[in-house]
Amino acid sequence: MAERNIKLSVRVSEREHAHLKRQAVNAGLKVEPFIRKLIMGVEIRPRPPDNIPQLIREINAIGNNINQIARKVNTENRVSQNQLDELFRLLGEIYREVKN
Repeated sequence: MAERNIKLSVRVSEREHAHLKRQAVNAGLKVEPFIRKLIMGVEIRPRPPDNIPQLIREINAIGNNINQIARKVNTENRVSQNQLDELFRLLGEIYREVKN
């Protein structure tokens, strides 16, 4: 770790302080590391929501179902209305999950 022996003191308004704290929280950082990254020119992105891994698993499962339908359609060379309805239902699930 770099030796940090210089202390900076900066006065900010309550509004500026609240904004700084919000930005740090959004990035998943404490205020000091957030400021250090800003100083070093690091692009700081918001931390992804906590439900992203679950969303990815759900979308993968839905994608597997869609692939099974596609394989069946390819082997039979026809599509039933039920298969199309199921496909659109699954695509709707993906849309709702991503939108939420």
